[in-house]
Amino acid sequence: MTLESSERDFAVRYAAHAAHGLIYPQPEGSPLLEFLAGGRVMYLFDRSGPYSAQPGEARVVVHGVLEADSVELLPGSEHRELLSVQGVSVLEGCGRITHTVGKAWVVQARLPLVLAAFGELPPITPGQWITFRTLAPLHGFVV
Repeated sequence: MTLESSERDFAVRYAAHAAHGLIYPQPEGSPLLEFLAGGRVMYLFDRSGPYSAQPGEARVVVHGVLEADSVELLPGSEHRELLSVQGVSVLEGCGRITHTVGKAWVVQARLPLVLAAFGELPPITPGQWITFRTLAPLHGFVV
């Protein structure tokens, strides 16, 4: 299953769900962007093209692929947004679904995240809370 048709199409489709933060491109030759948002530092695989990101304030679509069987739907609506970075480029968290777009979810967990899966996602509606874990690497699309 394909999660995106092209980098540009993906960035345009999810631009409204980009996180605001500070970006620090890595030295020449590195495909990683250091992105500070939601009080967390993440290392994102740069999907916008080599050397196109400028240091400073930026809007970035943070995209992760969910680890199989890592999603748990939480009952009720009284939960707290949690997000932790595991290793270099894995996220674990608890967040609220704000949108479903195609085969992806937008999850607010200290910052907006666009999360998808290679398998089927359970039926869900905006407003529901989940816990999740992503696979490495996270992808970043500067918009």
